[in-house]
Amino acid sequence: MIPDSYMLTATEAVDAIASGRLSSVELVKSCLARIKENDEAIKAWVFLDPDAALAQAAECDRLRRAGMATGRLHGIPVGLKDIIDTAKMPTQRGTSIFAKRQTEHVACLVERLLEEGAVIMGKTVTTELAFVHANETRNPHNTDHSPGGSSSGSAAAVAAMHVPLAIGTQTNGSVIRPASFCGTYGFKPTRGVISRTGVLQTSVSLDQVGCFGRSLEDVALLTDAIGGYDQNDQVSFARPRPKMLEGAQADALITPEFACFDLPFNERLSCDAREGMEAILDILGPKVTKMEPADTLSDLVMVQARIHEYEIAHHQAEVFDNHWDQISDTLKPIIERARKITKTEYEDALAVKDSAESFFMNFFLDYDAIIAPSAAGEAPKYGNGTGDPIFCTLWTLAGLPCLSLPLLVGTNGLPIGVQLIGRSEEDDRLLRTARWLQTYLSETAE
Repeated sequence: MIPDSYMLTATEAVDAIASGRLSSVELVKSCLARIKENDEAIKAWVFLDPDAALAQAAECDRLRRAGMATGRLHGIPVGLKDIIDTAKMPTQRGTSIFAKRQTEHVACLVERLLEEGAVIMGKTVTTELAFVHANETRNPHNTDHSPGGSSSGSAAAVAAMHVPLAIGTQTNGSVIRPASFCGTYGFKPTRGVISRTGVLQTSVSLDQVGCFGRSLEDVALLTDAIGGYDQNDQVSFARPRPKMLEGAQADALITPEFACFDLPFNERLSCDAREGMEAILDILGPKVTKMEPADTLSDLVMVQARIHEYEIAHHQAEVFDNHWDQISDTLKPIIERARKITKTEYEDALAVKDSAESFFMNFFLDYDAIIAPSAAGEAPKYGNGTGDPIFCTLWTLAGLPCLSLPLLVGTNGLPIGVQLIGRSEEDDRLLRTARWLQTYLSETAE
């Protein structure tokens, strides 16, 4: 037994369970006690089944004692964003329209979690249909503030130490931004690394699955476990995936080269976010190439919005047509606007998206990573939305791997993340670069 085992990182817990110093039942009980202690205030969970979680954990312990094969996440509790289908658990998608919705279908990523021995703890709160209208989750660092969205509950659950790992999705900034606000590691791998089959579809062109954890190794471990080809997902690719954990544990062979864009929306940064970014850039010095102002990048923001809005209006047309009275006043005007986008405008936006993907493939021939803010600053006050996703938009549009590192603290004592962006399908290189950056900043501060 390890006291307060809920505080362990996922990689620490994996080692402890494998060595017999900790059982999965002990870890799950510790996490459940932690949830009982503070989730009344945080409200990270929309569905939790302690008995089912303990039964899964007991089976994991039985398999280990029997000397049977174990997976990479054997006995580790994981939270799922409430748009990911599971059997025997409701998937309510952040709206009363799907209250108590039950399906026998299981998302591909859930099948992989189970194969790897994970304990599915329950469903974490999301925004309405994983879009803009916030639900009830609060920021664990200060419950007067938002945790961000749309993966609100997943980020909050990891930050509050309810579970060491949780899964979210990102169509604009819904992994990286809540990771920044909640002070966790957030990783959105290359589009197509993780299957989306069985995950609520809001934008077939943009939806991506991402991971939350308490360390770089944690998010890498989880991504390795759930990544893989899926013929039922049109963006999934039938090629070997980068070895994420190896990347997160590897030393850089040479000093990485960073690029930093003078983005047209940098004026949205808070003073503390701007000063924090400038301090990191100063420490890196000549290792960072500061790019010229790129006003044309603002056009890509409109492109992302057009694709996202057009596709959610079409993918969820039946929901909007049949349940309009249950749609929030926040979402209604967006859908009304989306329905006015023509097919030609949409197809033009897709063509620009393809051009952006090609541009960044060539860009990373000279740089290991782009360094950028994860968000505009600290988390906004609860009730004032889920925060501005603008600093995630470009990279999500291009399908690039993105990582939020909890490196800064704002004037109100809330976390502010720093984002690293890498080349498509070179996620291991991005994780290796992140490891180098963390080590370098730590050594410089000593």
